[in-house]
Amino acid sequence: MKTVKLVISLLPALSAVLAALSGCASVVPPFAQRTPPYIAAAERGTVHRSLVYKTVDDIQLRMHIFLPPDPAPEARRPAIIFFHGGGWYGGSPEQFFPQCRYLARRGMVAVSAEYRIKGRHGTLPPAAMADAFTAIRRLREWADRLWIDPGRIAAGGGSAGGQLAAALAMTTGFDDPEDDLTISAEPQALVLFNPALDVNLLDGLEAFQGRAEEASPIYQVRPGLPPTIIFQGTEDRTVPYQAAAHFTNLMKQAGNDCTLVTFRGLGHGFFNYGEHGNRHFRQTLWATDRFLVEHGFLEGEPLFTPGPGPAPEVGGASDGD
Repeated sequence: MKTVKLVISLLPALSAVLAALSGCASVVPPFAQRTPPYIAAAERGTVHRSLVYKTVDDIQLRMHIFLPPDPAPEARRPAIIFFHGGGWYGGSPEQFFPQCRYLARRGMVAVSAEYRIKGRHGTLPPAAMADAFTAIRRLREWADRLWIDPGRIAAGGGSAGGQLAAALAMTTGFDDPEDDLTISAEPQALVLFNPALDVNLLDGLEAFQGRAEEASPIYQVRPGLPPTIIFQGTEDRTVPYQAAAHFTNLMKQAGNDCTLVTFRGLGHGFFNYGEHGNRHFRQTLWATDRFLVEHGFLEGEPLFTPGPGPAPEVGGASDGD
């Protein structure tokens, strides 16, 4: 199996700049990290709404929607929808609220969606997948209401949520039969954080009810898939790094645009806000911004910089082992 040798370099100069940034804000979140100034500014500038997008029996599922500060843009806005991690068992949409606030400040409609999970609703992963399909369809259905460009909707997520986001572009047969299937569920870009690309490698395989291969994006690679960026740590003991590397090579071989950003020595969830002094949160957010600019979702430069010196190394598949 080929691997991808694309490494974020933790340069001393970069570390110094990021340390300086983290001391500039005045808001202290629960985990005692000072809010980076670009997130604090976004908190002051964005509007957060919570809308029910789906009701199943007595379960109401909500989208948490972050709107840009400009109330009346001339052109329709791009959008991104995130799905949280938690092994299809737990987790919270709040995981991606910091990314949503920042991207809304940059001009996107940014959404973090709830979906059914076993620990709260007693459901299995196929139900979560059905909810993800409903969520992106509902976002497109609400395009006029939210002034969204339905042709520029990205999907993102972490771990189990990364599987859900990728599944929107790659899998079939997991739609909710109550959905309006005339509305496309395909995203135009994928932003994936240590995603579960091969569920055969995970514990609890039986939860997929014999459909693990169908549900695994790694077995569904084909030409014509949306541009993708993946953030992955080499020491991830939950979602193996090798799966992300192999997936990236398969995507490139099929002619797709796929970038793997490797963080050596880091494990699962390294990218989350509040982890590691927010160093890797900043790096992944900066790279996400640049990726979205490259593919026509954003314009201009990020609202912050990772510091002087070479930019973090990102790219596609390599010819490594």
